Amino acid sequence: MADLARLTQIIEPEAQALGFDLVRVVMISSEAGDGDRALQIMAEDPATGQLVIEQCAALSRAVSEKIDALEEQGDMLIEGAYHLEVSSPGIDRPLTRVKDFTKWAGHAVKVSLTEKVDGLRNIRGKLTGIDGNAGTEIITVEDNRAGTVSFPFGSLHSAKLVLTDELIAATKPLDTSGADEITTDEPNDEEKADD
Repeated sequence: MADLARLTQIIEPEAQALGFDLVRVVMISSEAGDGDRALQIMAEDPATGQLVIEQCAALSRAVSEKIDALEEQGDMLIEGAYHLEVSSPGIDRPLTRVKDFTKWAGHAVKVSLTEKVDGLRNIRGKLTGIDGNAGTEIITVEDNRAGTVSFPFGSLHSAKLVLTDELIAATKPLDTSGADEITTDEPNDEEKADD
């Protein structure tokens, strides 16, 4: 087992030191049921809302070094074998923080609650937003079937954006630097003419 709250407390400063915001820390098991587990870390660069490969690698190294140092001191954070996965949250990102529900208001979401609200445990529709003070935030979604549904932030099991044309248009493009330097093995028109 792994204490995810404690791991988050350890990982978040490492992400912040690199200028990143931590989005989520979870332990996932292989769908094959082979016992393979991964500590999955999602983070973003606040300037872009994403991480590029070099940023993922830097965060992975920092977290690995921190966990290794703590384990060398006898502090076993995760029992058993696992591997580390560091990634960007992607376009259809999970919504895990209060600020996510403000930032992505107006977009389609899929929400799962820990217990039913208005007879619903699963809600799918347009995120209206979030209101309230720290610890008492209320999220509102225009559910596709039930209409307006409001529920406490604390009752969330999971939430994520749904991929739509509107979301794609609102999302900053991925870093394309260096794309014009990509070469292929296919012959160009001049090489085809020589054949």
